[in-house]
Amino acid sequence: MDPKRLLPAKAILPSNATGVDDVNWLLVRSYQIHGKDYSSARARRLAASVQEWVDDPQREGRQVGWVSLPATEYARPVRRLALRCRKANGQWGIGVLISTLSPGEVLALTQPTARPDADAATMRLSYVYLYDQRGGGVETSFKGDHQGLGSTKRSKKRFEAQQMVMLLGTLAHTVVIWARRWLTQTAAAPTKLRHYGILRMVRDVFHISGFLVFDARGQLSQIVLNQAAPLAPRLLDAFRELLVPAHVALNLGQT
Repeated sequence: MDPKRLLPAKAILPSNATGVDDVNWLLVRSYQIHGKDYSSARARRLAASVQEWVDDPQREGRQVGWVSLPATEYARPVRRLALRCRKANGQWGIGVLISTLSPGEVLALTQPTARPDADAATMRLSYVYLYDQRGGGVETSFKGDHQGLGSTKRSKKRFEAQQMVMLLGTLAHTVVIWARRWLTQTAAAPTKLRHYGILRMVRDVFHISGFLVFDARGQLSQIVLNQAAPLAPRLLDAFRELLVPAHVALNLGQT
């Protein structure tokens, strides 16, 4: 499902810790928020109000729970979820997520196949998994573009030309992210594909070689992927699901 259908025109999902004033500046301007509380001391105080902790099955030692204290300091209603992870010294590392997104919106962004009436534990974990998708913030995103798209290797002398290069790079980044989402929404997609960044998508997925077969009318009828490519056999069923509406066959072969 396209996130644009879920979120208002103004939407921001910050990855860095934010203060109350920063959050309220966004809230009064109708932005959506999904980020981390800035204060570790306040996070510990809020976490103490959690009445029930739920174990995260995807990360050993991590637990999540709703903060029960009212969020009166914010300009709009927000949901606050406490997280705690066991450190090497045995103590808890604690943080708090702040979000204006509804459980249904977060589920659609993280687990498209989940039912709207999912259990309470699934609802809580969906907020954490959405925050995990931040990928380390914009710095990591820029690094992925530099490595995967070679964005630092192209420069133009004229401002207009350089602006076009930047826009084309943005388009390429968006297409890669969309392609990963399309593939991971299929039931047959490998789980680890969800964690692929720009570099691995371009290097390992987009570089699978093969050839196209056209029918007598010039219409694409078959795609043959190189069976020697490491990811080709594991992605075959996922690609097939995507191509069903187009009536295009997909097979493995030698290229």
